[in-house]
Amino acid sequence: MWAKAFFRRLAALTRKEFYQLLRDKSSMLLGIVMPVVLILLIGYGMSLDVKNVPVAVVLEDHSPTARQAVSFVTGSEYFSPVYVQSMQEAQSRLLTHEVDAILCVPIQFTSDLAKGSAQVQVIVNGVEATTASSAQTYIESGLLSWAARQGLGAAGGQVSVVSRIWFNDANTSTWFFVPGIIMMVLLIVGVFLTSVVMAREWERGTFESLFVTPTGVLELILAKMIPYFCVAMFGMLLCLLAGRYLYELPLRGSMILIVGVSMLFLLVALGIGLVISALTRNQFLACQVSLLVSFLPSLMLSGFLFDLHTEPAAIRLISQALPTTYYLQLLKSLLLTGNYWPLIIKNTLLLTGYAIFFMGLAFRLTRKRVE
Repeated sequence: MWAKAFFRRLAALTRKEFYQLLRDKSSMLLGIVMPVVLILLIGYGMSLDVKNVPVAVVLEDHSPTARQAVSFVTGSEYFSPVYVQSMQEAQSRLLTHEVDAILCVPIQFTSDLAKGSAQVQVIVNGVEATTASSAQTYIESGLLSWAARQGLGAAGGQVSVVSRIWFNDANTSTWFFVPGIIMMVLLIVGVFLTSVVMAREWERGTFESLFVTPTGVLELILAKMIPYFCVAMFGMLLCLLAGRYLYELPLRGSMILIVGVSMLFLLVALGIGLVISALTRNQFLACQVSLLVSFLPSLMLSGFLFDLHTEPAAIRLISQALPTTYYLQLLKSLLLTGNYWPLIIKNTLLLTGYAIFFMGLAFRLTRKRVE
């Protein structure tokens, strides 16, 4: 009898929350439209791949050998070569940022090559450090590859390089970004949207007024969570579909596990949002706190934008305290690598601990404030 009454009240409250959510256009935009916009903008417009690097090619040596040595820049998606007549013209283009690198074959290149020692000058614009480093690596790799084909490797022998890229066959940063976009969608709906909407309820007094009814804390909080849970999962599925069919993102792990760990992480995010709303009870303050304690740290310190292995020890230590770090590791592994069970078990247990902690704290704070 108690269970029947509980679920009847929960169903009525949940239906009311869904109606309220559908009337709130801003919430629907954040929960459904924003994931699509994010994955399209970041997927197509944001990339760590350096391609079409404008390179000024100076051939002071006009021999066929010199032309063959720099032929790798022509027809490559990584270079956009501009052949110039002199180093002075090339340097002028570099100073005006028309090109990012200069590849100069000196006049004595062929004769020096016959003697066994030849040099090619490479100059890169270091203002854009990432582009400069990538361009330098590309050019050096192209020259070494040509030298190897000519039998000019170590000790005069043939040199060949066989490279493989694991877990990102397409060698595209889009595959690196999509798991992070999914994480950010769940975080924004779970923490940001939930905390602001709940704080608005506190601010207007409508949240506490429900406690004069037979509704209990558990029913009320569950009814508040269910609509946002559904919206966030729908946004997450939209991101997965876009990643699969727009960017050919592989789904090497179990789809059941991908959805399961996402639901678990969403419970963590909802718990954080409920805690923030219970502590602040003010929309503006809840918005600011959500950005400071969840959104910005997760964006910068979870491994979404930067590889944590390259960060200082103190930053890595802070990142280990964020639940987003463990979820992002799980999601990348499941999408790009497969079912690696040691990582799945460890990170799932950690996320479960976070979910229990934040949900328990949310229930405790809500009950404490209304009694």
